Amino acid sequence: MKKIYFAGSIRGGREDAKLYQRIISHISKSDKVLTEHIGNPHIDSAEKGMTDQDIYEQDVAWLRECDMVIAECTTPSHGVGYEMAYAEAIKKPVHIFYDLQRAKLSAMLAGNSYYHLHPYSTEEELFGMLSEILH
Repeated sequence: MKKIYFAGSIRGGREDAKLYQRIISHISKSDKVLTEHIGNPHIDSAEKGMTDQDIYEQDVAWLRECDMVIAECTTPSHGVGYEMAYAEAIKKPVHIFYDLQRAKLSAMLAGNSYYHLHPYSTEEELFGMLSEILH
């Protein structure tokens, strides 16, 4: 069972929180998701009492522990960008998913051959690609 660090926008916007829940549920069928809270629609209350430093320290510990990073990048997020760069620096594989109709991926991600890019048009496509990389 692999340990997966799932990254998705929190402070950058929660438009895709329900999608994150479905992705986390899909990954959890075969692997351990270290960041299950990303799909929580009430994430603010889940992180209540934590300082920004607490969150940073927790997240980088999970990044060091994980086997792979899976990021849904349709909603832009400074934090997700930082997490992917951190993962690259510590040599963790990073898979980036984004909806072709809603997002144009940053050149800093799209132009970096380290990252595995997975553009999708439908959720069916997304989950098919996700299943392939997990097995």
